[in-house]
Amino acid sequence: MPSAMEGPEGGEDGDVSRYEEAEDNNVSPTDLSELLKEGTKESHDRAENTQFVKDFLKGRIRKELFKLATVALHFTYSALEEEMDRNKDNPVFAPLYFPTELHRREALAKDLKYFYGEDWKEKIQCSEATQQYVDRIHHVGQHEPELLVAHAYTRYMGDLSGGQVLKKVAQRALKLPSTGEGIQFYVFENVSNAQQFKQLYRARMNALDLDKNTKERIVEEANKAFRFNMQVFDELDKIGRSLPEAAQDGGFPVHDGKGDIRKCPYYADKLGAAGPGCPFHAAVGLARQPLVQLVLAACVAVAAGAAAWYIL
Repeated sequence: MPSAMEGPEGGEDGDVSRYEEAEDNNVSPTDLSELLKEGTKESHDRAENTQFVKDFLKGRIRKELFKLATVALHFTYSALEEEMDRNKDNPVFAPLYFPTELHRREALAKDLKYFYGEDWKEKIQCSEATQQYVDRIHHVGQHEPELLVAHAYTRYMGDLSGGQVLKKVAQRALKLPSTGEGIQFYVFENVSNAQQFKQLYRARMNALDLDKNTKERIVEEANKAFRFNMQVFDELDKIGRSLPEAAQDGGFPVHDGKGDIRKCPYYADKLGAAGPGCPFHAAVGLARQPLVQLVLAACVAVAAGAAAWYIL
């Protein structure tokens, strides 16, 4: 599933005093957070421009595909959080260990139970692209734990940012319950203020005792994490093209894909509201029906004949 790193701020405004440690007005270009931000910009842009992500942002997401994406997230976060638990006391990662605030395994289990039923564990399997991602996470956690921060940063910071946009898109396009079933992955109940928490997380990263070479390796690993995510996106896109049209449960696009989705007035004002969709899109959808197209063609033919008669 997409996880744009430093997009729109998510979460609800809450007791920001919990994250007072987050304040850091002396960020240096050599700080890890800045190196990651600058060093992964190109990968970030490429990931956002994969067909799967572009279609998702437009509301063109099939329910079956969304379910498979949730399965991929389950295996990815199970591996990531297993390795985070393994390294929770390791000084190269311990300051970034926030299981209560960040861990996603339980939330993903709820989503999979909603989509697949009580026996969801017997109905899912890890895809080839996801398995490669999982294998790399386990290798890093067991042999190069100093690089684990790259995978945690790429995933969780994105979930708290662009992931909050994707939650609303999925809920609307797939007509999911307003009570949150199916999108618990995006709900961080123990993060009262996402922006403040992300500041805290970045401050903790910058305080890690790392030399220049290790920081460069972490940036390189973060770019690898993006590539693994893009491989999963491409795999999902291929599966999506093979699905029959009947599997398309999403409605019409909620964003035209041009410019910043955060600045789309239709998205900002209407995305969270229930009610009828855009009348223009509804008319376009009706016009796509074969019977309607036949009637329209007949009307055009009659009109053309009348026009010709009038001219003569």
